[in-house]
Amino acid sequence: IDPDYGSVAVVGLGLEGLGYNELEQLDEGLENVRIGAGVGAKCLAKQGCSRISVDPMQAAEQAAEGSGLATWKYQANRMKSERIPTPKLELFDSPDGDAWTRGLFKADAQNLARSLSDAPGNQITPTAFAQAAVDALCPCGVSTEVRNMDWIESKSLGSFLAVAKSSCEPPIFLEISYCGEHDSGRPIMLVGKGITFNSGGLCLKEPHGMSQYRASMSGAASIVATIRAAAALSLPVNLVGLIPLCENMPSGMAFKPGDVITTLNGKTVAIHDTNNAGRLIMADTFIYGQNTFKPKVVMDVATLTNGVTHALGGAASGVFSNSDFLWKQMQKAGAITGDRVWRMPLWKYYTHKVTNYTNVDISNTGQGKGSSCLGAAFLKEFVPCVDWIHLDITGVGMLKKGVGIPYLAEERMTGRPTRTLVQFLYQMACPDEQVKSLSKESCASN
Repeated sequence: IDPDYGSVAVVGLGLEGLGYNELEQLDEGLENVRIGAGVGAKCLAKQGCSRISVDPMQAAEQAAEGSGLATWKYQANRMKSERIPTPKLELFDSPDGDAWTRGLFKADAQNLARSLSDAPGNQITPTAFAQAAVDALCPCGVSTEVRNMDWIESKSLGSFLAVAKSSCEPPIFLEISYCGEHDSGRPIMLVGKGITFNSGGLCLKEPHGMSQYRASMSGAASIVATIRAAAALSLPVNLVGLIPLCENMPSGMAFKPGDVITTLNGKTVAIHDTNNAGRLIMADTFIYGQNTFKPKVVMDVATLTNGVTHALGGAASGVFSNSDFLWKQMQKAGAITGDRVWRMPLWKYYTHKVTNYTNVDISNTGQGKGSSCLGAAFLKEFVPCVDWIHLDITGVGMLKKGVGIPYLAEERMTGRPTRTLVQFLYQMACPDEQVKSLSKESCASN
């Protein structure tokens, strides 16, 4: 019907004038643009279109996000001759190119997290993940230090080593620094759980579905992707990213149920379930980071427990925080990006459940139900004097299952909640700004 466009996809955006829905905790108008742009672009990509022009639909940034996420596929393990090219996306008939570029940057960041999370465990080992992080961050001017086993031992990161020694793959500790402020202000510290394959250790997981735990490092992947986006968008904030990387495997060197290990701050931890390894590697990371960098805020992202999946499914990340301000900022970020969060209790009730032992300071499992709350209570013991927010992303950051979010591929890793983290950092960095868009500065490598 048009000489310049061989195929045209027409999408509906629902009711006119939709905005923030308090019951849904979602800006429905923005999310409908993502869905419409994503569904339309995916339809044209299936038709074989190599170049797709996208109408901005009065929200160019969100149109770029939806189309950028929907047309991307994980194809790293297909023969090059069999891979389907990702179509080139362009903004159609609009002057809002800056917003479009911002949206593509955020979609690219989430796609980076998807790529890292979806890679098989034998391909994304701790060493391979570290190399991928360096390749992604260094072109954007982000400093990345790769620490080896000798360094980890010299720093006495005992609980990290207890998990890491279960595997033949050497552990890695990543230190990522992004300086977006001109002054030397205290940084926001981002911690990502980086278990590149979690078999459960001696408390082995069920064979069915074990392969998805290659994404036990999706928290680490989202941190790398978030810092890359922050650098690409020149956010005026100082960030430190700390990522402990290892595998949790059954072996003669594996830590055992009943073991007692000592963390960096001297607390003793009773091992009641070797499957709960992520909190052990993060405990030492928290202490090291607070002692070294004196952060003003600590944020961690982890696939910590299946309990949060039972509670929230794939609808939202479970958020635990000792700061109402941080929670409100994260809630606002989730509403804007469409990748929502839900606050979970961080009560003393759960602290007692993980610390009420006569022979040790704390248990890595705790007593009773509420595993996500018990996991958060464990981590809280290692952030005693700083504002802290913890995201349990087990339900949202791994395989997408079932209906919902049509711009993300079914049965593939999601890369969530990368865009929400970027929006959160923007709000923290630019509190006086009353707009939803990000800085228009771009990464030179792009």
